[in-house]
Amino acid sequence: MALLLSAFSLTALAQNQNQNQTKTQTPTLLKRTTYKTDRLDFGSGGTLSVTGAPVGSIRIEGWRNNEIEISAEIQLQANSEADLAKLSEITTFVLEESLGRTGVVSVGTHDKSLVKKLGKKFPKQLVGLPFRVDYVIKVPQYTDLLIDGGHGDLSVSGVEGSFTLNYLETNAKIDLKGGSLAGTFGKGTVDVTVPSRSWRGRFADVQLATGDLNVHLPTGMNAELDASILRTGKIENTYSGLKPRVRKAEFTEKSIVAKSGAGGVSLKFTVGDGTLKLITHDGLESRL
Repeated sequence: MALLLSAFSLTALAQNQNQNQTKTQTPTLLKRTTYKTDRLDFGSGGTLSVTGAPVGSIRIEGWRNNEIEISAEIQLQANSEADLAKLSEITTFVLEESLGRTGVVSVGTHDKSLVKKLGKKFPKQLVGLPFRVDYVIKVPQYTDLLIDGGHGDLSVSGVEGSFTLNYLETNAKIDLKGGSLAGTFGKGTVDVTVPSRSWRGRFADVQLATGDLNVHLPTGMNAELDASILRTGKIENTYSGLKPRVRKAEFTEKSIVAKSGAGGVSLKFTVGDGTLKLITHDGLESRL
């Protein structure tokens, strides 16, 4: 027993020494936060596309101005002030403008074409250093959205249009006003809210590979709903307004094929592994 305890003690001591050496060998990166804003005329009914950074949040808010306002918080990390200054020169966003469409594109060392364009003079040790870009973007109320993001929160509120949303990993909150939604998410928690029974939407199709998908539905809504779990997990249904579209079909923890009210708008929600919750809400229309 004494030998065994001694062996464990020596092993623990060696692990602690290795951890301390690792901590000593790993330099602490300096951090810098910069900000960039832009504002441009943009009429209702146009399309905004956003290509986010590998890490960073995107928040889209509708307002009454016929303008887009972009605010970006850029967080950089590097070994020295000189390296931070160098990264600040190329870590930003650029606009791609055409008739009826504006694109916001994140630029940084993750962009291989940019690094190649910078040439051999750009220090190779700066490629791969961590950074993030967090966006707050205000758009006219009637705007179509195309959003591609990496790892970070996503929020869309106060906007009516056709949404195409893609995120690798996110905690997303999407408040629908009208139009359509096609959302594909790799991992995380996604909350989708249909504000009222008179929602002026065409369809919603949301797919989540791994995580929790929470669908908030108003009482008395007219819709046709498909909910499914593809592999592991279950559907938790507390929305009382659903009845089977096929008379003798039963709801299960893996699949619900249902109609609410008189039917109508198509709602489809799919989770690979995780939980899909159908939740009743009241009184959200006044807040959206």
